[in-house]
Amino acid sequence: MGERKADVRRKTGETEVKVRLAIDGAGKSVVNTGIPFFDHMLSSFAQHGLFDLEITAEGDLEVDDHHTVEDVAIVLADAFREALSDCRGIVRFSDVVIPMDESYATCAVDIGGRGYVVLKGTFPTEKIGNSFSTENIPHFITTFGTKAGINIHASVGGSNSHHMAEALFKAMGVALDKATLIDPRKQAIIPSSKGRID
Repeated sequence: MGERKADVRRKTGETEVKVRLAIDGAGKSVVNTGIPFFDHMLSSFAQHGLFDLEITAEGDLEVDDHHTVEDVAIVLADAFREALSDCRGIVRFSDVVIPMDESYATCAVDIGGRGYVVLKGTFPTEKIGNSFSTENIPHFITTFGTKAGINIHASVGGSNSHHMAEALFKAMGVALDKATLIDPRKQAIIPSSKGRID
C-alpha cells in the first residue's frame, strides 16, 4: 500500500488555502490561517489524530473569519479524500469520548462516502479569542464532513468555550485516526458491500 498523502490548493476571490496532509504521520503540524485560535484547534486535531499537517491560508479577514474557516474545511476535506484514495483496508468506523476539564466531546465517524453531519451542543460565548467565531465550529465540521464524504455525529458540552472547542477538535482527530487505520485482515478489501466508497 502506497503512502497516504495529499497536497491540495484552492484559490478564490476570497481566500487562498494550501494543505499538505499525511494520514500516517506523527502528529506534526505547521498551521497559519491568520486566526490564532483556529490554528491552535487544527494543530490539536493533527497532534491527536497523528496526522502530519501543513496549512497556510490567506483570506479576507478584514470582512470576518467565515470564508477562511470554510475554505480551510473544503481543502482539508479534499486532502483527506485524495490521501485515502479508494479507502482500501481502512477500519472505516470509530467513536470516541474526550473530556477536557468541565467539558467533554463525543465523535463517531463513518468514512463511507456519505457526507452527513449531526452536531449537538451550544457554545456559551460568541467568540474565542479576538478573531474566532464559535458559530464557525459547526460550520467547519459540517463543511469538512460533507465535502470529505464522512458521516460525523458529534456532541459537545461544558461551560468554557475554549475547552469545549478543544475537546471537540481532539475528538475528531482521534476518531479519524482510528477510522483511517489499516486493518491487516482486510488490506486488499474496500470496506463496503458496494465495492466502492462514494
